[in-house]
Amino acid sequence: GGYNKALDQIEADYFVLLNSDVEVTENWLESVINVMEEDNNIAAAQPKIKAFHHKDNFEYAGAAGGFIDYLGYPFCRGRIFNEIEKDEGQYNSVIDVFWCTGAALFIRSELFLKAGGLDEHFFAHMEEIDLCWRLNSKGYRLVCVPESVVYHLGGGTLPNASHHKLYLNFRNSLLLLYKNLPAKILKSTLLKRKLLDGVAAMQFLAKLQFKKCFAVLKAHKDYYSMVKTYRVKREEVQNDILRKSHSTILGKSMVYLYFFKRKKRFSDLKHFFKI
Repeated sequence: GGYNKALDQIEADYFVLLNSDVEVTENWLESVINVMEEDNNIAAAQPKIKAFHHKDNFEYAGAAGGFIDYLGYPFCRGRIFNEIEKDEGQYNSVIDVFWCTGAALFIRSELFLKAGGLDEHFFAHMEEIDLCWRLNSKGYRLVCVPESVVYHLGGGTLPNASHHKLYLNFRNSLLLLYKNLPAKILKSTLLKRKLLDGVAAMQFLAKLQFKKCFAVLKAHKDYYSMVKTYRVKREEVQNDILRKSHSTILGKSMVYLYFFKRKKRFSDLKHFFKI
């Protein structure tokens, strides 16, 4: 994509991908770079992301570091689904994360280019999670550095209520899993995810939210047509990764924990995976 080609022309040790709707604070760069300089195995990092209009709260897209469950549902330290926590210093430690938000992504330039950059087919939704998954699979660390703080307006690329955003969410989740999961668990994981998507579509239908239901169905239809071209991408990723388990992937269903076990804060999850 154009983004990757443009960055290819820049000579720098680090790239910082920063959304146009982000307000930075003093020393936001130095804090993150200092941590990355301490360990060459840290491929990427993010600051703490707070809400521009509610400056005491974390922001949806990244909060204090990104994670994912085994079915491909992303969540953050400070934000699970639409439950956004107030920042009370509870997540001020530097920790390893599974993904760093694209709203303010620090990444070693050499590794960005080596990993193939952002997947342009994802278009403005979850492409940073895909890139971070590739870096994780190569054995690199990704971290959140909460000493650095930025404020994100959010919804700048696509409004949160957008049906197109919902469509991208469902379609790209499937592409993410197809591209990055090891072969031995690919079919079973995709089947579970598709069943949950079916439940979501039926719920939208029951609530007479026809456009949302259609967005889910279209996401699945387009996913199946894109899989043909994604076989090559999948082979490239699978051939290039280390066979390792990711300690930052939640081995339980976040949907189950959130809706049935009422686990609505990241701190409620500490018994389920080691961070």
